Amino acid sequence: MRLFFSLALIGGVALALTQGLEASTAHAADKKAWVQPKTPWGDPDIQGMWPVTHLNGTPLQRDPKYGTQRYLTDKEFAERNAALKKRGGLYNEEIETNKIGLGHWAEFGEAQRMTSLIIDPPNGRLPPLTAKGEAESKAMRSSWSDIVFDGLEDFNVLDRCITRGLPASMFPFMYNSGIQIFQSPGYVAIRLEIIHETRIIPVDGRAHLPGEVREWLGDSVGHWEGNTLVVETTNFTGEVPMTIVGPRSKPIPTSKQLKVVERFTRTGEKTMDYQVTVTDPVVMKGSWTAYEPWQRDPTYRIYEYACHEGNETIRDYITAFRAEAAKKKAEK
Repeated sequence: MRLFFSLALIGGVALALTQGLEASTAHAADKKAWVQPKTPWGDPDIQGMWPVTHLNGTPLQRDPKYGTQRYLTDKEFAERNAALKKRGGLYNEEIETNKIGLGHWAEFGEAQRMTSLIIDPPNGRLPPLTAKGEAESKAMRSSWSDIVFDGLEDFNVLDRCITRGLPASMFPFMYNSGIQIFQSPGYVAIRLEIIHETRIIPVDGRAHLPGEVREWLGDSVGHWEGNTLVVETTNFTGEVPMTIVGPRSKPIPTSKQLKVVERFTRTGEKTMDYQVTVTDPVVMKGSWTAYEPWQRDPTYRIYEYACHEGNETIRDYITAFRAEAAKKKAEK
């Protein structure tokens, strides 16, 4: 745990714990005698490479067996750590067997004490969907769907290399979870490795774009509350899943009323607390909040994420299923 036993920091640590901000020895050492640096124009400096790969082993939603338990016990933590180390060993096993599989494809992360990234509701689970949300969820399509792929509408925006959307783009994925932050006077830019998108966030006090303007990642505007960057994002298209769609996750839709509020608080030379609250009253019965302890890694490198270039998967899906349908029709 990142507990730094200093009388000067008791109040800050207590506040962090009430907000569910995990502590560790690494963070404690990082915070010692640390002062928030400023940019040449006076804003808190939060720049750097902040990959969230280390969080890959922590689920977004909490396993129901944990109930409202926020952190793993020592025994549970040891079990998670052992499981992740075993998965991490798949790479060498595949080298030895000369068979490439998940070990060469996925990055498994590091064991964390958190039972889930979601800290509110207290059960660490997404709130129930509304009736409209349930209906839209059942109608959502992606490459994970058990359907016939006959057109582009059968693939979601991530399948088509358009976007992961928000808040999904700020959560760890099984690979390429790099996040890099740049600052200039009046702006903060967040570079995302997957789909190679960049969020340009003005912090000069301007209002949101007119409601008629809709964007895949929404319209983000930010402001500083002390050393914390607060970013509010609206003006979404309502056409992007709220969370990543996968083999074991229920598709969660969004609407044009989606609102995302993020808080970036640097806590040390190599640490930052990231918190996000998501609200969409059209599809979900209540808001939810997630927390991620970030670690700055200047050695991390973002490489070109060439998703479209040379990608024939979408076409191959469609032509294969159409050929299969034609074959079945001819056999009748």
